[in-house]
Amino acid sequence: MLITGQQIYILSERTFAIPTNSCYNNLINCNFRGEFMNNETLLTTRQKQILHFIKETLHAKGYPPSVREIGLAVGLSSSSTVHNHLTKLAEMGYIRRDPTKPRAIELLDEKAWRQKRLTSVPLVGRVTAGQPILAVENIEEVYPMPTELVGNEENIFMLSVTGDSMVNAGILDGDFVLVREQHSANNGDIIVALLEHEEATVKRFFKEKHNIRLQPENDSMDPIYANDIYILGKVVGVYRKL
Repeated sequence: MLITGQQIYILSERTFAIPTNSCYNNLINCNFRGEFMNNETLLTTRQKQILHFIKETLHAKGYPPSVREIGLAVGLSSSSTVHNHLTKLAEMGYIRRDPTKPRAIELLDEKAWRQKRLTSVPLVGRVTAGQPILAVENIEEVYPMPTELVGNEENIFMLSVTGDSMVNAGILDGDFVLVREQHSANNGDIIVALLEHEEATVKRFFKEKHNIRLQPENDSMDPIYANDIYILGKVVGVYRKL
């Protein structure tokens, strides 16, 4: 379930569709009207296996498999070999992919499982002042989410929430907050801030005359006052597993 503002969305399997009808000028796989032709006779056995596994995973889970999952499914231990096959499938017009993003594989066969475009959102395990939040060593997992809900910005990340200080704002213990990385905030924004001893907290931000007030959304808790904080980002949504 994804909560953005006042809207609640249930993210379920088989509800996404990526409309596409382009062949990207690949004359091998297109007819003269520029439409994709699903001619798998041009593929090797291994390429067919990979393509079919991608289709099956999209149908079953709603998002594409990782390179590691593809390798395990078709018996390839080398990730570079899997990458080579994916590159060939892309060159031949069967898929489109972004090598810089995990799971960013899109089927170009308009009759295949249609998926809405997805954005890869990293789950950050730890945050440290002065270090890039999205540094590889900080990322625990990457989750594909519908772009229409989270946008396609590259500075969106997730953090796991511990505690009940924001329950009145609909942020519960165990939720994942979707955060847009930024280092400033307006009064009333829900932010992720780094306090002394590099402790991260989710609170509502208020800049007052002599200090900063971090206000919890829980009537039984007191606000936190600080002279200075490090703002990691603004909370733009909440992801909750049912």
